[in-house]
Amino acid sequence: MITKQLLKINSHMQIAEDTFEVVVQSPLAKELKPGQFVHIALPNHMLRRPVSVAGIDTQAETFTIIFKIFGEGTRELSKYQAGDTLDVILPCGTYYPIDQLAIDQALIVGGGIGVPPLYYLAKTLKENGVKVTSVLGFQSKDQIFYEEKFQVLGDTYIATNDGSYGTKGFVTDIIDEINPTFDYFFSCGPTPMLKAVSHQLAGYNGYISLEERMGCGVGTCYACVVPLKQDPKQSKKICKDGPVFSANEVILS
Repeated sequence: MITKQLLKINSHMQIAEDTFEVVVQSPLAKELKPGQFVHIALPNHMLRRPVSVAGIDTQAETFTIIFKIFGEGTRELSKYQAGDTLDVILPCGTYYPIDQLAIDQALIVGGGIGVPPLYYLAKTLKENGVKVTSVLGFQSKDQIFYEEKFQVLGDTYIATNDGSYGTKGFVTDIIDEINPTFDYFFSCGPTPMLKAVSHQLAGYNGYISLEERMGCGVGTCYACVVPLKQDPKQSKKICKDGPVFSANEVILS
């Protein structure tokens, strides 16, 4: 059940250029699954900000979110400190249905701020005995985060657009180079990246998570819809029917 709560920030720290990690106290942390998000209200801003969950700690009853400054709302959120309170709606959206899949090997493909929910997913897969290979893309070296955390879970490869770290280019370049073996791929990131990855891996089973500005965040306002491949006249709501979809389910514009 989706619930609105006022939650305390346990820690708030910058982990990369314009990128922040926030640990939030909540008895509902254990309800959050990989791929889901929380919807955060900010003073003087009409719309809440959707932020994906990067991990949970069931014993401490906390969840971790990671966000990047994109506008005035996230800039304001970056100024919060430990001890401050957040107005949060959670848990929101769908999750990667890994409990319904037979997986021995998984390919994780993330880009930028699409990386955080994939860390939670990769960690869960690893705990379930799945071999994980991760390919992560960033604009530059200064924007990279969580590389070491991913390396603990399995082989991890980094691409940067400017070549300042790892492979110069895109995640698709690395996938071509390493030719990984996997049963399913899971991806989250900017729409152009998702389109490229979905096209490159069109012959494989996979799931993608869409990044989208939202209105209500609970499926009532129809502000975040995506057309279906089977019938483009039909659509699904990213905030409620997603953000996780089968890679061949929706049309990426």
